[in-house]
Amino acid sequence: MAKNDFQSKRGTAFVDDEQDEAFLRPASPRSRSRTARDDARQAARASAADRLLNKAADGIGEEDDDGFLRTRRRVPVRKGFLPLWTRTRWGRIAIFAGIALILGGLVAGFLAVRHFFLTDTRFRIETSSSVQTVGNSQLTREDLLSVFGADIGRNIFYVPLAARRSELEQIPWVEHATVMRLLPDQLRVAVVERTPIAFVRIGNQVKLVDGAGVILDMPAAMLAAKHYSFPVVSGIRPEDPLSIRAPRMKLYQRFIADIDSGSEKISPEISEIDLSDPEDVRATVPAKGSDMLLHFGDEKFLTRYRIYQSHLAEWQRNYPDLVSVDLRYDTQVVLKRGNGHSADASPQPALAAAPDPASQDAAQAAPPAPKPAAKKPAPHKHQAPVKKHGKAKR
Repeated sequence: MAKNDFQSKRGTAFVDDEQDEAFLRPASPRSRSRTARDDARQAARASAADRLLNKAADGIGEEDDDGFLRTRRRVPVRKGFLPLWTRTRWGRIAIFAGIALILGGLVAGFLAVRHFFLTDTRFRIETSSSVQTVGNSQLTREDLLSVFGADIGRNIFYVPLAARRSELEQIPWVEHATVMRLLPDQLRVAVVERTPIAFVRIGNQVKLVDGAGVILDMPAAMLAAKHYSFPVVSGIRPEDPLSIRAPRMKLYQRFIADIDSGSEKISPEISEIDLSDPEDVRATVPAKGSDMLLHFGDEKFLTRYRIYQSHLAEWQRNYPDLVSVDLRYDTQVVLKRGNGHSADASPQPALAAAPDPASQDAAQAAPPAPKPAAKKPAPHKHQAPVKKHGKAKR
């Protein structure tokens, strides 16, 4: 109870709160009516306050009534997507059992499908006619079917495709092979064959060789029917690895491309090309009923052939027994003379520069090339005049 102290002329007095006095005084009729009005007013305020609280709880009138204290209605939040019974012990057991049944069903279905494909007779290769072959022109169908002899009567899914492809590519004529299954009971074999670009002499036989140095065999009758027109290449031996044969065949292709890069095709005139020395391409060309051996080196093939072509008549007029022309030098051409025999021996290295034979009769002598071991060696004396165009340089 609050008290107020004040000083007056009569002394100190204590005044009680009006509420306490009203409580102690008996109520008058007029005060009772005022109290009723106050109670009604209080009830109306309480009702309005309740309505505002309800609107605040429902999210209505939030912007207009920011100054009032509002309470929000609690909304239950559901945690997880599984029902509550799954959190129990029996619920977990039921879930695990369902997952096991689903997985078991999937495995059983897979095994059933696999058993069907591996055992059903509709997927069996009955005859060789079920094997299709595509891309073979040099090889016969029988050559390709020989790889699939063990697969006739076998289920198509038991055929090892990778192994069959590897076996096909072991055939020299096959550069690349593809094997695929065609359901229900067909195999498709597609091959890319090698393209021969030259003849190669192997012992007493003449075979074919492709750009990678792979030696290709072909029956004589088929070889004659194909009417190939290639030079004969020497220096490609079966005992040499492909790492040696392939670069030599690339040199051969570069030589042919350069020789034929002019207005006329010169490669048909060349009968044999020796690739034994990668730094010296040696070609044999016909010249007035005999063979002429030309040394081209490893570059400027067409330019050097033009030099030979422009001076051949003069050289043969001065040296009827001319058998070899060395064109490897930029400022000098070395001419080698024989003893009347065909040039079937390995050429000697280039000779030193000699005086012009048109002005001097004497020529520098050089030892002849050795004959093969099966023959007697050639005589050790023959002239080797030189057509000089300048100072010798490599």
